[in-house]
Amino acid sequence: MRTTQQIKPMAPKPTSIWQHHHILDVDDFTREEIELVFQTTQAMKEVLSRPIKRVPALRGKTLITLFYEPSTRTRLSFELAAKNLGADAASLSAPASSVAKGESLIDTLSTLQALGADIVVMRHPQSGAPYIAAKYVEASIVNAGDGWHAHPTQALLDLYTIHEHKGNFKGLKAVLIGDITHSRVARSNIWGLTTMGAEVTLCCPPTLLPAGLGEQHHHFPLVSIEHDIELALDGADVVMALRLQLERQQSGLLPSIREYIQLYQLTEARLARAKPDALVLHPGPVNEGIEIASAVAHGPQSVINEQVTNGVAVRMALLYILAGSQKQ
Repeated sequence: MRTTQQIKPMAPKPTSIWQHHHILDVDDFTREEIELVFQTTQAMKEVLSRPIKRVPALRGKTLITLFYEPSTRTRLSFELAAKNLGADAASLSAPASSVAKGESLIDTLSTLQALGADIVVMRHPQSGAPYIAAKYVEASIVNAGDGWHAHPTQALLDLYTIHEHKGNFKGLKAVLIGDITHSRVARSNIWGLTTMGAEVTLCCPPTLLPAGLGEQHHHFPLVSIEHDIELALDGADVVMALRLQLERQQSGLLPSIREYIQLYQLTEARLARAKPDALVLHPGPVNEGIEIASAVAHGPQSVINEQVTNGVAVRMALLYILAGSQKQ
């Protein structure tokens, strides 16, 4: 007889822990909710290890990706995640849609709602756009990046990758290097890492540090600032290089790319100041030779490719949990 594949080991029931209809950022996630994502992701990785990497957990659900900005990893991983769970997945690229004719975000979302979307994964250049979307549709909104504000699913896959290697976060020193001001990944990771008990050090030129994050005046007791990269890396357990958005040089925030490379590039010599088993992460896309040396990006401590692989499993987990919350 034909059998239907199930998710085994079965992911925990989310009803008593999970409190979200949308995923907008991780700033309101509890440690228990993040741990639920980890446990569910492990179940999804077991599914992905099978010869047939699909289960019918989301059969009958419709997911639509709505991207107003280019994306490769995030968009593809969400579409693969939905299909692996048996959902119907469709993609809408804003420049090739009625948005190009002036259709508003709310009108676009109303159309997607009328078409039966259960989950809308959206990326938007304006910070806060997913929060507006969440007020106007019954579908679950998943923020796949909004302006400089947040990228929650990237942060969760980063956290899961660290969790796989390090287990407990408490006492870990995580160093984020690069353009903190304009990095939605940095913001979400700061929330997630500190929620899990890690200590975060931010390292960047003063011009690329968000206002209000000075050493004496910020609201994150587990976050410190160190502008000297060698000092920042001393004893680090986790090192994340952030993509340098080259347009920042044109806006006068950097004297030159050459100077940034000299002062802030993650090199093998600088990485040697971290712990021998320190992990190297990067959210991508990577500007090799600028924020990170090629030898480090492809070196033995790099888990950059693991981040991409884990992205599918983490997003499968999030879709599975969200679908479960919609039944309540």
